[in-house]
Amino acid sequence: MAEDEILKMHGGAEPGVLSMEPRFDVTSKTDLGKAYTPGVAEIAKLIQAHPEAKAKYTMSGKLVAIVTDGTAVLGLGNTGQAGGLPIIEGKALLYKDLAGVDAVPLALNQVPVDELVTTLKNISTSFAGFHLEDIAAPRCFELEEKLADAVDIPVYHDDQEGTAIVVLAALMNAAKVVGKKLKDLRILVNGVGASGYATAKLLMDAGIMNITLVDADGPITADDDRFNSYQRALAKRSAVSEHFTSLDDAIENQDVFIGLSVGDILMADQIKKMADQPIVFALANPRPEIDPQVAHDAGVAVMATGSSQYPNQVNNVLVFPGLFRGLLRSGIKKVTPELEVAVARGLSALVAQPQAEEIIPGVFNSKVVDTVTQAVIQFAH
Repeated sequence: MAEDEILKMHGGAEPGVLSMEPRFDVTSKTDLGKAYTPGVAEIAKLIQAHPEAKAKYTMSGKLVAIVTDGTAVLGLGNTGQAGGLPIIEGKALLYKDLAGVDAVPLALNQVPVDELVTTLKNISTSFAGFHLEDIAAPRCFELEEKLADAVDIPVYHDDQEGTAIVVLAALMNAAKVVGKKLKDLRILVNGVGASGYATAKLLMDAGIMNITLVDADGPITADDDRFNSYQRALAKRSAVSEHFTSLDDAIENQDVFIGLSVGDILMADQIKKMADQPIVFALANPRPEIDPQVAHDAGVAVMATGSSQYPNQVNNVLVFPGLFRGLLRSGIKKVTPELEVAVARGLSALVAQPQAEEIIPGVFNSKVVDTVTQAVIQFAH
């Protein structure tokens, strides 16, 4: 798409891709009295006596805040908080268009985590949930943990939980295609930032323990202080006991390569070292870790990318609209690993007969949002 078309869409006579619409028109003094003063005084007194009533009588019961500090925008890095606004505004648009969920973009300064938690806690009365976006690791891990403990509404980091859920759903079906048991898979996760960390963690929570973690400085071990405490703790959970020195060394006999790193880092010769019927999820954007055609020529049985140009697009847009709609309807306050696994199972089940080029529903599959929503609601019961 041409740059001028993009600028016209987001700019033009009215800036941005969002606007706020009233639920009803105010056309008379009677309407004004009901919608504003003196009518709202009755609502204010009711909520004063019963604070929980705010969720029923104000927008706070259905409004999600999408929060960014712009420190880790996909493909762009640290854009600053203002540079992160177009992404979260687009997410808010998708929430409304795909799931009917009202969301507002909030860009906050890149302040210390505790200060950010305090700010979000102080404004949490206005919202039904927090969706965190494009916040760098390991800062995002600490922020999500502390914020979830500080507020009584759901906290969800799309780069972590959203990515992890879609990867697990796709992997459930990829394992069926190659005739291997999910929990027996030997998996290499390359790139253990926010999405890679959360993906590996959820796979372990789902019972897949043979996971080798590789980051920019090489394979991660529990006692290597080049890596942060979250990465080391994850390595300690893994059932892998071998000590590798490089990606080239670590990939030998792996059933699955999951890349959440950088483009063109995986070579055809490395794929040939993998186990029979190898599965490759090359999810880096805008360029995958390996070109899909090169991967197929090297013998890959199932290939997925993060791009819409190829089959099996692993994209967290499959998760967040339906997930938050389910959270709002069910009243669930915490996004737990058990809930994430339940959503992944629901997504995977949408593909009744998985094939090499169809292991995950398409992003425009009309059943996706309802399926994810129902998975959350059923989990609540």
